Amino acid sequence: MASAVSDSGRTAPVPDAATAKILVAGGFGVGKTTLVGAISETEPLRTEELITEASVGVDDLAGVERKTTTTVAMDFGRITLSPSLVVYLFGAPGQDRFWFMWDDLSRGALGAVVLADTRRLESCFPSVDFFEHRGIPFAVGVNCFDGRIEEDTEEIRAAIDLDAVVPLVLCDARDRESVKTVLLALLEHVMRGLAAEAAEPR
Repeated sequence: MASAVSDSGRTAPVPDAATAKILVAGGFGVGKTTLVGAISETEPLRTEELITEASVGVDDLAGVERKTTTTVAMDFGRITLSPSLVVYLFGAPGQDRFWFMWDDLSRGALGAVVLADTRRLESCFPSVDFFEHRGIPFAVGVNCFDGRIEEDTEEIRAAIDLDAVVPLVLCDARDRESVKTVLLALLEHVMRGLAAEAAEPR
């Protein structure tokens, strides 16, 4: 599956293509909308609204003071991995007041990407807990703001208390090829899990 990703990202799916759903989650302002927009082969659906004074004291803008909009429902994009497989990306809102939507958004998901920001690493903890408790396979993408990162990946893994089998990938949510590496890491993780299940004695 991994080798079938299109370089152009513009492959048209055949009518009977199989589909898969991947959720993109993470804290407020970590780059989920940007990630979906960077990889989607179609104009992504966004449900962003301007941040107003009403959010003061509700949304924590520490570390993202320049953020002017926020997702209030979800982001939606599509990527064709092969002529027979289309992946739909659902970006979940990061604020805790919208967490009630996550159960619905995650229903039927093949897996998830948890986007993390090392400046506010604690903001990804609820997403990691959510997918761990529901048994949904996920990968962590560490968004390298300004194109650089100071922490070591193993230090990040330890700080998140992430299981050794869960992929952790450094990425730039603005860059299509970088986002693609995160999705491929997730899909390979999912395939390994399915293979392990199939190998278990019945």
